[in-house]
Amino acid sequence: MATEYVFQENRFSVWDYIVFAIILAIASVIGLYYGCTGKKQNSTTEFLMAGRSMSVLPVALSLLASFMSAILLLGTPAEIVIYGTQYWMICISYCIVIPLAAYIFIPVFYRLQVTSVFEVTKLYILTFYFIHTLCFTKRNTVKT
Repeated sequence: MATEYVFQENRFSVWDYIVFAIILAIASVIGLYYGCTGKKQNSTTEFLMAGRSMSVLPVALSLLASFMSAILLLGTPAEIVIYGTQYWMICISYCIVIPLAAYIFIPVFYRLQVTSVFEVTKLYILTFYFIHTLCFTKRNTVKT
């Protein structure tokens, strides 16, 4: 017995367009208001990190929004349908990785005063080149 799927035409109705336009207008008004009247940022750190003055709630919500992406929400059901329920093992890895990141990596990044992992990588590469240059220079200046 073959299963037939009936696909409806997925099109926006008038009410969908109205709700979409209202949300877009609200977001635009908020952006214009804070763009014209808000405090101007003087550096990228102030822009990206809000001058390191944000409370816990906005930071937690920002992390949650970046963690729960649209790809994750759309892809997880498809992953489970195709490959089965073994996907739940990722939850176990999250229980290990999230505390590890919260208590080991994030405090290090905070103390280094960096805004991204790429800045940490740049610091380590520059340190490596500096040490390598010192060793190479020292080796060439030793008289035998």
